[in-house]
Amino acid sequence: MEKILLIDDEESILESLRIFLSGMNYAVSTASNGMEGIEIIHKEHPDLVITDLKMPEVDGLEVLKHIKEFDDSVPCIIMTAYEDVDSTIKAMQLGAYDYIEKPIDTPRFKTLIKRSLESRSLSERLNFAVEEGFEKYDVKNKSIGRSSQMKDIFKVVGQVSMNRVTVLIHGESGTGKELISRIIHYSGITKDHPFIPVNCTALTESLLESELFGHVKGSFTGAIKDKKGKFELAGLGTIFLDEISEISPDLQVKLLRVIQEREFEKVGAENSTPMNARIITATNRNLEEMVREGQFREDLYYRLKVLSINIPPLRERKEDIPELVVHFLKKINNELHKKVRKIPFDVMEMLQNYTWTGNVRELENILMQAVVLSKGDVLEKENILLPETFRAETAADRTNLSLAEVEKEHITKILNTVNWNKKKAYTILGISKPTLNSKIRDYGISKN
Repeated sequence: MEKILLIDDEESILESLRIFLSGMNYAVSTASNGMEGIEIIHKEHPDLVITDLKMPEVDGLEVLKHIKEFDDSVPCIIMTAYEDVDSTIKAMQLGAYDYIEKPIDTPRFKTLIKRSLESRSLSERLNFAVEEGFEKYDVKNKSIGRSSQMKDIFKVVGQVSMNRVTVLIHGESGTGKELISRIIHYSGITKDHPFIPVNCTALTESLLESELFGHVKGSFTGAIKDKKGKFELAGLGTIFLDEISEISPDLQVKLLRVIQEREFEKVGAENSTPMNARIITATNRNLEEMVREGQFREDLYYRLKVLSINIPPLRERKEDIPELVVHFLKKINNELHKKVRKIPFDVMEMLQNYTWTGNVRELENILMQAVVLSKGDVLEKENILLPETFRAETAADRTNLSLAEVEKEHITKILNTVNWNKKKAYTILGISKPTLNSKIRDYGISKN
């Protein structure tokens, strides 16, 4: 019988999970704090550890660190009611098997447990064979959402940020491809080294080659001195090549050689220069289709997509919009020295119903315009410059909903966005604390 250790400082959760897992025919041990859990790990050698993240003195991340030092093959699932991007990334960097939010989604929880134990079993079977074979940039303040799609991306970011594997990011314009690349860079082993972005569409082919690889004095007209290229400037950091699909066939050949040989030649130089940077590329085009049509080298494509990340468009993750609105308003207020902090119900509803063809970038730009035009602390509807056809359609749709339904939905979304911090919620809503409590009670709103 497989052994599972549960660690949580909330006795009711601990007991309910113990009963649940015992009913699945697992041998279950429990610990009410991190230190007790570590002691049980040493004594009982569990096959799986499931631990809460936020605990006094010794938290879930400390337990995870200890597990990896004690027995790296033991999978660990992190549970939390306070999910955020930073802790997700840290947990995955430290080697967590996965990360699940409270309240627990039972079907997903069962699947995670089964897969984690299967992973351990497979690891044990293969272990011998494998061995035989041989601005500090503040990630916490960056936001592109917490939908299920984005949570999965952050897990990948946590894993890839601790090595120099080549990453290909795909997504429509404005989805946040460069932001994801920066989070990868500043979350892991490259954070103390340069991040060098290059827009491959901004320069001609000859200039792009010089920008990437550098040149020596006299190599072409205007080359009056030696110049370091982006690959050299990146050093041990990251070079981010945006719109990689647009580089010419000749440059594709040269980039392939750089990746294969880990060296490059400056324009006009006789000797090669070592290349130590991690390469992250991004595109809004379908590279597989370009390969089939002969527009992009197949060998380069597979070199670039050692690991790939697909960012969904904003219209497919509209649950992220309230959080993004709050995030961008904070940022824009700071930049413009404004105090637009209140979001009317119908304004948030309108923002969530819009299709956002320009994605996160379009949302930020629309909010920037609205804040500039604002005369007070309210995000006013007339300053949200969306197409008139959409405004008309939205007005027609809204006649089918009562104000109470719209208000309840909006309050619920704001509360969830700020993790039920009521002070933040009633400030954003522009109402008093007693009014917020009254509406929570009258509408029967509860914390999920």
